[in-house]
Amino acid sequence: MNSTLILLRHGQSTWNAENLFTGWWDADLSEQGRSEASAAGTLMAEAGLRPDVVHTSLQTRAIRTANLALDAMGLLWLPVKRHWRLNERHYGDLTGQNKADATARFGADQVKEWRRSYDTPPPPIADDNPHNPNADARYAHLPTDVLPRSECLADVVTRMLPYWFDAIVADLSGGRTVLVAAHGNSLRALVKHLDDISDADISGLDIPTGVPLVYELDANARPVENKPVLERALGDAEAIAAAAEAVARQATAGAK
Repeated sequence: MNSTLILLRHGQSTWNAENLFTGWWDADLSEQGRSEASAAGTLMAEAGLRPDVVHTSLQTRAIRTANLALDAMGLLWLPVKRHWRLNERHYGDLTGQNKADATARFGADQVKEWRRSYDTPPPPIADDNPHNPNADARYAHLPTDVLPRSECLADVVTRMLPYWFDAIVADLSGGRTVLVAAHGNSLRALVKHLDDISDADISGLDIPTGVPLVYELDANARPVENKPVLERALGDAEAIAAAAEAVARQATAGAK
């Protein structure tokens, strides 16, 4: 029996709007992000999609996105499961830095490698970084050897896949529909697994905020159709492509 998986990157956050490296810092949604989240719920309802269960990260922007989307669908009562393994990629000591400023400081090639390469993490978070998220109470239960100080996408794949197999795949059984509200990089990690995207090609994938991606999965939790990721998106194709391109330009936007 086939099942349905809906992937939803959170709406624009306040730090997205300021073009800051966010990672595990708990930025909330901007007003635009709230509108995007509600609109995503409307798109899902209009497409006849009705989740049975929701999974989110532990970060406010993903949690609020799920809540606003469910509210727009009249489904706020649905069960929601949260886990740190769905968190955004940990951006290490880039956390809190403006992306364009970092490009000016370190060079475009270095920042591109940190942002988009599969296996090169940024420098680890410094203890005196004012935006160090590692002491947040929501991560107090994590052993020190598990709590990241920086991550590349390969690290996100490694920490995300156990949750995919143990929790999300289990909820997909019996032909159910599962909504995962998470982040650009945790969703890129999951899409890499689902679509067998190579380490080199995943660097070119940009997932826009507030756009539901819909997968029909077979009994082995594999996509029934093989097609480009953004062709799975609900909404206007041109607007979605423009939003993805805007994500790609973030590192140089406003650079001096």
